[in-house]
Amino acid sequence: MAKAVIVGGSIAGISTAHALILAGWDVLVLEKTTSPPSGTPTGAGLGLNPLSQQIIQSWLPHPQLLHNTTLPLTIDQNQVTDSEKKISLPLTRDESFNFRAAHWADLHGLLYKALPPNVILWGHLFLSFDTANNDKGSVIIKAKVLKTGEVIEIVGDLLVAADGCLSSIRQRYLPDFKLRYSGYCAWRGVLDFSKNEDSETIMGIQRAYPDLGKCLYFDLASGTHCVFYELQNKKLNWIWYVNQPEPEVKGASVTMKVSSDMIQNMHEEADKVWIPELVKVIKETKDPFLNFIYDSDPLEKIFWDNVVLVGDAAHPTTPHCLRSTNMSILDAAVLGKCLEKWGAEKVESSLEEYQFNRLPVTSEQVLHARRLGRVKQGLVVPDREPFDPKSATPEDSKEELLQRNTPFFNDVPLLAPASIPTSI
Repeated sequence: MAKAVIVGGSIAGISTAHALILAGWDVLVLEKTTSPPSGTPTGAGLGLNPLSQQIIQSWLPHPQLLHNTTLPLTIDQNQVTDSEKKISLPLTRDESFNFRAAHWADLHGLLYKALPPNVILWGHLFLSFDTANNDKGSVIIKAKVLKTGEVIEIVGDLLVAADGCLSSIRQRYLPDFKLRYSGYCAWRGVLDFSKNEDSETIMGIQRAYPDLGKCLYFDLASGTHCVFYELQNKKLNWIWYVNQPEPEVKGASVTMKVSSDMIQNMHEEADKVWIPELVKVIKETKDPFLNFIYDSDPLEKIFWDNVVLVGDAAHPTTPHCLRSTNMSILDAAVLGKCLEKWGAEKVESSLEEYQFNRLPVTSEQVLHARRLGRVKQGLVVPDREPFDPKSATPEDSKEELLQRNTPFFNDVPLLAPASIPTSI
């Protein structure tokens, strides 16, 4: 049986494991964290589109498990916040939005528990790989077992880089690659209100946002915007984008732990911008964190020999079209279909078709998300004046702001019917 080694056990890596196992491959996932998330508030919220829901359900022993751990997002609403009067007014509303809201840790746990045992090697730090013997179609991967310090070698037929937007595997092939800073960062947090459902804060936010539990809210103010929606198990997820110069990224992360002074300053700024009900939620959220928002210009190539990129390693993106997780899940499904179609003897043909299918889709989505983020943040875009929510009209805004205008929003085939390049 052909063997694939996947570097990275986040949602992109774990999704790829599911897809490749279904395609008949032996799979190992190397993940540096020492154990799976267990009931912790790891990560934040995400939205799953209908195709991702369908794909995930095909990987689960009981399809209803996905619905049991997510909430519906049937409405996509943009509203304008008047920061002086502290009121919000609806701008655009799409009531046929068919997403599901998930907490990162819940979705990860669902996918992890549905895998066969021993697929993920926890506490294994990827070190390097070698394709020197690639005439035999193999790749040699070195990893450190963090518990013992031992360095081990694993030989596989395919190496899948699911190691995120700062991918070290991608850097091997694209040494000059650099992420592009968006011009803004994001404060993020999840408020667990399961033990205080009747508090003044929760009753107030439910009055101010009457469709919580089924609506993806975007609050737009001058030069900033906030995303707000409910998650399963009485949690509220919020993201607040703030324009600022590029910070200094330390280490292999675009997430920053913040000081109490930074949180205090953020709370003071929130008071100036958002309605009081939202500010209370922000202030009562424990351990908010800061994301630096990056993307990259679309890559021209996402595989080399028997090494392939998936997820954020293949297409770093800003979060504005809820694409990152959805693109990762679809990457996994398409890669699995291609490997199953061509068989283990023709890995390069499989990867050629995977690239042929995914690059046009992800490239357009990354660039659309970039533009949408700049519009909502009031930043310069080439073909329009900076967006001012106070003067925005509903008709003009529908074209720009609604999620359903994302390229390939509802029509992404798992495999394109067009013929693939003759080089295969």
